[in-house]
Amino acid sequence: MLNTVSGNVSAIATSLRQHMPFSSHQDHDITPYYRNHVAAITGAGSGMGRELAIHLAKMGCHVALSDINAEQLAQTKDLLVSYDVKVTTTVLDVSDNKAVEAWADSVMAEHGKVNFIFNNAGVALYSSVEGSSISELEWVMDINFWGVVYGTKAFLPLIKNSVKESEIDGGKKDSKARKFNEHGHIINISSLFGLTAQPSQSAYNASKFAVRGFTESLRQELDIQRCGVSATCIHPGGIKTNIANSARGNDSISDLGMRSGRKAISSFNKFLKFDASAAAWIILQAAATNQPRCLIGSDAKMIDAVQRVFPARYSKVLNDVNKLSRQLKGKKRAKTANRKAAIVN
Repeated sequence: MLNTVSGNVSAIATSLRQHMPFSSHQDHDITPYYRNHVAAITGAGSGMGRELAIHLAKMGCHVALSDINAEQLAQTKDLLVSYDVKVTTTVLDVSDNKAVEAWADSVMAEHGKVNFIFNNAGVALYSSVEGSSISELEWVMDINFWGVVYGTKAFLPLIKNSVKESEIDGGKKDSKARKFNEHGHIINISSLFGLTAQPSQSAYNASKFAVRGFTESLRQELDIQRCGVSATCIHPGGIKTNIANSARGNDSISDLGMRSGRKAISSFNKFLKFDASAAAWIILQAAATNQPRCLIGSDAKMIDAVQRVFPARYSKVLNDVNKLSRQLKGKKRAKTANRKAAIVN
C-alpha cells in the first residue's frame, strides 16, 4: 500500500515538474530504446525532422524519411551515410492521404517493420481571421492537422503489429504486465500555439490545438489497450527552423498593428531561437520516457504556466509582459547611447 502511494506521488511530482516554466529533465541513456528499431519521419528535409534523423541514426535506429522537398531530403540522406543504418527516402505531400498510406506500405516492405512515426511536417500562415481565405485555412489544416491524422492512421496498425510480434511468450492478454522486446510510439508535433492562441495565427492555432486533442485522446486509448504502443504530443516554442521562411501570409495583419511581408518573416525568425538539434534530442527523450506531453524551450514553459494560472486572461497578461519588456529594452538602449555619447564628448 505504502509503495503504491509513494509511486503515485512520484508520478504526480514528475508530471508537475514537466510543466514548470524552467524545469529541466536529466538525460537518460535512450540508445537501447531506439537501437535496431525503425522510425518514420515526415518533414525530414530540414529543421527538427533532419535533426531527429541524425540523432536516431547515431543510435543505430533505421530511418524512413519523407519530405515534400526532394533536394533537401537528399541532403538529409547524405548526412547519414557514415552511420550503419538503413535509410530510405520518399518525396511526400502529407496532405495526400493515399500517398501517406502508400509510403507506410513501402516502409514495411523495405524495412520489414516500423516502430515509430514522427509526424513532424508543418507550415505556418500569418493572417487575420477576416483576411484569410478558405483555401489558405485549408492549406494549413490539410498539412498540420490532417497530415498528422493520415500519418497516425497509416502507421498505427503497422506499429502495433510490429510490437505485438515481439511480445514475450507467457504474457497474459488481460495482465497489465504484458512485456515486449520492441517499442512503439506515435510522436505528433503540436506547438506552443497548441497551448495558447495568438492574433494573426488563427489557422495555425486551430491546427495545433487539433493535434493536441487528437494525440491526447489517442494516448488514452492506447493506455487502455495495453498494446505496447503509446503517444506523445510535442509543444515546441520558437525553434530555429525554416518554417518562418516558408510561411504564407497577407497584409491583413497590418490592421492588427503588425508588420507584413518580409518584415513579418523577419519578426517571426527573431522568435525562433532554440537550437533544432537540441529540440530533436528532447523529443527523443520524451518518447523514450513515455511522457504524455513535452514542452520545449523556456518560452513554451513560461507561456504554458501563465495560461494555467490565468486561463481566461493570459492574453492580457502576456501583452502586458511584452510591453514591459519593450520598455525596458528601450531604456537600456537609451542608456547605452548616452554612455557612448559621453565617451565621445
